[in-house]
Amino acid sequence: MIRTLWRVLLAAALLCGIGLLPWLSRTDPALTVLKARSAERDPTPDALAAVRGQLGLDAGPARLLGEWFGGLARGDAGRSWISGGEVTPAVVQALGVSLLLMAAALVVALLTAGAVCARTLLRGAGRRLDDRGGGGGWAAMPAALPEFLTGSVLAVVVGVHLGWLPALGWYGPRWTVLPALALGLPAGALLGRMLDDLLPGAFAEPWALAAAARGTPGRTVARRAVRRCVPGLLPNVGLFVVGLTGGAVAVEQIFDIPGLGRTTLQAAVAQDLPVLQAGTLALVLLAALAGACARLAARLLIGPALRDGALTSPHHPKRGEPRVAPLVLGTVLLGTVALGLTRDPLALDTGARLEPPSWAHPLGTDALGRDLLARIGHGAFTTLWLAVAISAAALLTGVLLGLLPRLSGPLVDGVDER
Repeated sequence: MIRTLWRVLLAAALLCGIGLLPWLSRTDPALTVLKARSAERDPTPDALAAVRGQLGLDAGPARLLGEWFGGLARGDAGRSWISGGEVTPAVVQALGVSLLLMAAALVVALLTAGAVCARTLLRGAGRRLDDRGGGGGWAAMPAALPEFLTGSVLAVVVGVHLGWLPALGWYGPRWTVLPALALGLPAGALLGRMLDDLLPGAFAEPWALAAAARGTPGRTVARRAVRRCVPGLLPNVGLFVVGLTGGAVAVEQIFDIPGLGRTTLQAAVAQDLPVLQAGTLALVLLAALAGACARLAARLLIGPALRDGALTSPHHPKRGEPRVAPLVLGTVLLGTVALGLTRDPLALDTGARLEPPSWAHPLGTDALGRDLLARIGHGAFTTLWLAVAISAAALLTGVLLGLLPRLSGPLVDGVDER
């Protein structure tokens, strides 16, 4: 009961916070809406007053929120402030596109995860896990690649230069391949790495040893080991479902896909609050549904053992040996960033446009003659600094929440499902 109340309160607070964004950011939504409707029209006081009167902004955010929630209770999410069209059909259509893309990305993710842990499964089936060499280690690189980078490379190389698949639009199955790869490869590599870490512990459990002693075929033991590890991954799979649907904003932008992430982003930029609130509500409901399905699947797979707490989490039977490759790669990355920081990323040289790598420009130049090494170094430094700051804030928040388990438990459960 308490968890359900927390979830309802979190969803309501999120939607109310979105509705208050223009007032919290102290920007005039009438100006943004006017520019989105007609960029050439001058924002005169009369024009802005007309927009405020049409949208009811003079009544204040409380009344707008009340009207939106009242309409939502009747199944009406309102009309777009930009186009004037009904919000519900547009959001439902965008959600359908995102769900289709998500389904294709999940197929890619599952195939990628299977490829990552295939070596461990083969060795486990052959009772040769003692001498395995960490088959999932190479998956760290695709797992660390952001979706926008993977999507950009696939669009430019496969879609434009090679011309094997279309790089823009959403007109059929062929247009689904590249964005599904951009979303599914990183998620599948991460999921496969997690499964690869759990499998040795499952193969080392008494049931697996007893099955091997009875002469059970290795393929059967491997299949049961996967089934043993899947329940521990289901909460993460639920998060992947939400992330692939709502976190595909960059991929939908790159490939010009009219999905829910792109629609919500455009609504946020234009301060089209009805569309933004409806899109966010759809993501919240999808998150709740994904979490419920993950818990149901775990109960079906484990059965009474989940209720009785009879099974512990699989874990690697022994700590892996330290590896040199991550240290070498990290040193190369830091060295590249440090070398790029010594150069000017904004220096223009139109006479050196699009030059190949050379001693003067180790990574070449862009269309304006700017040094690519300098731009990568400064951009990477900004990204790393931001990542460190976010990680520190998350660590501090986690410690504070951990000090109040009774209060934070339901809150954290509700946030995880969102």
